[in-house]
Amino acid sequence: MAAKTGFWAIAQNYPDKTALVDDHGKPMSFGELDERVNRLSHGLRALGLQYRDGIAMLMHNDPVWIEAFLAAHQIGLYLTPINYHLTGPEVAYIIGNCEAKVFIAHERHAAVALKAVEELGYDRSRCFAVGKIPGFRDYEAFLAEHPATAPEDRQAGTLMLYTSGTTGRPKGVRRPLMPGNPDVVASLAGMLGALFQLKSGAGVHLVTGPLYHAAPGGFGTASLHLGHSLVLMDRWDAEDTLRRIERERVTSTHMVPTMFHRLLALPDAVKRRYDVSSLQAVIHGAAPIGVESKKALIDWWGPVIFEYYGATEGGGTIANSADWLKKPGTVGKPWPGTEIRIFDDAGQPVPAGQPGNVYMKSMIGEFEYYKDPAKTQESRHGELFTVGDIGYLDEDGWLFLCDRAKDLIIAGGVNIYPAEIEKVLMEHPKVADAAVFGIPNEEWGEEVKAVIQAADGVEPGPALAEELLRFATERLARFKLPRSIDFIAELPRLDTGKLYKRYLRDPYWEGRNRKI
Repeated sequence: MAAKTGFWAIAQNYPDKTALVDDHGKPMSFGELDERVNRLSHGLRALGLQYRDGIAMLMHNDPVWIEAFLAAHQIGLYLTPINYHLTGPEVAYIIGNCEAKVFIAHERHAAVALKAVEELGYDRSRCFAVGKIPGFRDYEAFLAEHPATAPEDRQAGTLMLYTSGTTGRPKGVRRPLMPGNPDVVASLAGMLGALFQLKSGAGVHLVTGPLYHAAPGGFGTASLHLGHSLVLMDRWDAEDTLRRIERERVTSTHMVPTMFHRLLALPDAVKRRYDVSSLQAVIHGAAPIGVESKKALIDWWGPVIFEYYGATEGGGTIANSADWLKKPGTVGKPWPGTEIRIFDDAGQPVPAGQPGNVYMKSMIGEFEYYKDPAKTQESRHGELFTVGDIGYLDEDGWLFLCDRAKDLIIAGGVNIYPAEIEKVLMEHPKVADAAVFGIPNEEWGEEVKAVIQAADGVEPGPALAEELLRFATERLARFKLPRSIDFIAELPRLDTGKLYKRYLRDPYWEGRNRKI
């Protein structure tokens, strides 16, 4: 197949090419997907939706997610995909805040969807169900009412994503719509592809994380625009990932460090069972990873690992495998058109090697936190913005992250970065996951607490705690060592790899004032 960029161009020129494969292995061609996207586009317009209006969606990794994404992007709408792990009131808040004029939900999430629309008093005639949800209109029947031809006056739309809300209400990240034809997204996909060495034309992208999140959704849809077939995973599993990479000859994927740890923990016999030689780009971000774990992954999969730093608000930095091996632990240098600066709390630049607040300028333009001008202004430093991370630039301009400002522990006036301690603990083979945070200490202000999820088959308890402390003592300064270690069956971590650390930390601070 000759190289073509942009979903609609590919659908016209290569309608029989596979666009996506659902979690059950059912394929859909570019031509079939294009017809369904067009039917939805006409249907949304028939409901009266106009340029800059919004729709919301509560959907796991289902083909309908892609259909809604492409429809919004070709008729000038804002699409807000909602985290399907949220409660009804949380979903209601987002639907109301983004002013969605249509709500699409899958029957798997019926209880949450119903509670959300009941709380809002939302018009059920504008609610559509994939499957059956009482009072919702049937999505398939709605599509069948409208033509499969391309709509006229096509205009580019975009996503309006909400931050994870791990420290409070999620914030809607809204950007101005790009003027003109939606095919302009092809150029953006090409730019992203060039950064991560994703070639247009033949390719298969495995979607391992939830599409509602900026990274899995962004890399997945960009790959589709590059002409790659998407393989959708509904629920992630380590061995199943290897199985699909071999079976589908996957060339690219996006993962998070939690997935890497679980892949590396597989028995050697399982790892050897699957052929992963088709991989050309394995992209990761969202959370820190230990140096030894990443080296082990590169040894196993080859120099195909790309790390980046970014956020829903924009990015970012990038480091390929060769860069990272020269600068272990880095999250990269700025993308073309971006900028990274480090400032102290007074807004003054800090020298190389000194941690401070990480600010960046995004290549994808300005944004606002929707309906929250104070929060928007608070994040700004001139043309730069921050999402609250602490890090430093070395003398060669490579960015190293220390932690989130909200997670910083200050014990006796000394800054301690939990992420550094977590990476060390995660290197121990008996640890499946780790969280480190500060708890009250009358003398020092705070002390270091670790909460550990033991690896499968490992007995948690005092003996393991002592073993982990001995392990950490060889790798960390004494003041960084946990004063106590607790064990938990499973840490509260999002599918995106982010940890809901506040649920572990907040009970210790009830009735007290914490500095962040």
